[in-house]
Amino acid sequence: MTEQVKIFDTTLRDGEQALPASLSVKEKIQIALALERLGVDVIEAGFPVSSPGDFTSVQQIAREVKDSVVCGLSRAVFKDIDACGEALSVAERFRIHTFIATSSIHVDSKLRKSQDEVLEMAVKAVKHARQYTDDVEFSCEDAGRTDPDYLCRMVEAAIKAGASTVNIPDTVGYTIPTEFGGIIQNLFDRVPNIDQATISVHCHNDLGLAVANSLAAVQAGARQVECTLNGIGERAGNCSLEEIAMILQTRQELLGLSTGINSTEISRSSKLVSQICNMPVQANKAIVGANAFSHSSGIHQDGVLKSQNTYEIMTPESVGINKNNLNLTSRSGRHVIKHRMHELGYKDSDFDLETLYEGFLKLADKKGQVFDYDLEALVFFDQQKQQEPHYELLYLQANAGKGMIPSATVKMRMGEEEGTASATGNGPVDAAFNAIIQVTGNDEVEIADFKLDSKGEGADALAQVSVVAEYKGRRFNGIGLATDIVEAGVKALIYVLNNTCLADQIDEKKQQKIAGV
Repeated sequence: MTEQVKIFDTTLRDGEQALPASLSVKEKIQIALALERLGVDVIEAGFPVSSPGDFTSVQQIAREVKDSVVCGLSRAVFKDIDACGEALSVAERFRIHTFIATSSIHVDSKLRKSQDEVLEMAVKAVKHARQYTDDVEFSCEDAGRTDPDYLCRMVEAAIKAGASTVNIPDTVGYTIPTEFGGIIQNLFDRVPNIDQATISVHCHNDLGLAVANSLAAVQAGARQVECTLNGIGERAGNCSLEEIAMILQTRQELLGLSTGINSTEISRSSKLVSQICNMPVQANKAIVGANAFSHSSGIHQDGVLKSQNTYEIMTPESVGINKNNLNLTSRSGRHVIKHRMHELGYKDSDFDLETLYEGFLKLADKKGQVFDYDLEALVFFDQQKQQEPHYELLYLQANAGKGMIPSATVKMRMGEEEGTASATGNGPVDAAFNAIIQVTGNDEVEIADFKLDSKGEGADALAQVSVVAEYKGRRFNGIGLATDIVEAGVKALIYVLNNTCLADQIDEKKQQKIAGV
């Protein structure tokens, strides 16, 4: 029998505070509905009194969301609480979350009041919020640096005033797990009415300890964790929702705790937040990073193929990813190459593993990463001897500027022929891509992803463009490097086009083999 830990998501409030620009109402609703599908217990939709836009977005989310409790934040000020009550009144279920600082640093320097005055403000705020709803949460801001005796007094008074949830934030990410767990344990030991409320925690990641501190807190008795998708938030961010949820799921037998999170929605929700907020997720990020379920070491790849749990403590499918990714690099072993060829539909009799592996290692040393179409080329084209590429850029001119329609002209070699084309687009890169598609006649290629990185520092740094394109149901990767962004993008696309040309040749060879030609 496990105890449930509530997940309180503040992506739309604390998370949005970290963004350079506010999200639109439509974007906030998109994220809120994703959080609802994810199974979040409480969605903190915003700070209604802060602006008319925030009030409107909180109200709209309150109308749309049905399964999760929608929450609004307020200071311990009546006008803030009234704004929450008004914005949330359209919801079937809602929570008002009111807070005030309790550490001496904040009480003396920011509020400039006595501890007794702050406690009185907290009690009045909770009682006022109770006029709108029985679901009232009270937070002791900067609880991690608050005097333990005063914190106990504040928590007891808030519960007595009617708070059904009391939040203990490590607002500045200052504490360490044993210390923060001890703060929660001290409250359970000393606050006489603590059983009448849910104790929540809200940890920041300034020292990289937000998840660890939250885990220590739930082990000490807290039963709500406040977090954000991808860990976004003020400064270094908040406790990461996906990490705390998967810790409790993966180690449920040890901890005896669970959540209502539908973990198969984690990957999709993470990507949505990353895209809408324009905050890329680092590749090595736990649970949702691009490398979270990737294996490059030959030893690891061999182990995973024999038994997935040798190097994976959770499955990629459990967080909504189709399968793990075995990167084909010079560190990959024969077993992985054989497995990938079988996945591509080849039998052992279709290739010589030793010859294929020898060619693979040479290609991997040259390219870094080898893709499926590279393996097939090694089989069908005598170890992919340096063939002259079918497509080659001979000339490029791109024009763009304020008041101009972006345009580009390209001249290409295509086998034995040459051709020139001009096109317009949304920008110079788009115009150049349109011109290339026009001159090559290859309109089946669709760009699925375009990434730009700077290699070096300063205005003369090299631009590296990575392009992922879809062609006949398969994905092809291309990389281009140049001091000019347009040229780098064009090189990447031409790299892709040459690989699609190679793939077509491979398909033709396959058909000839099937036909016995």
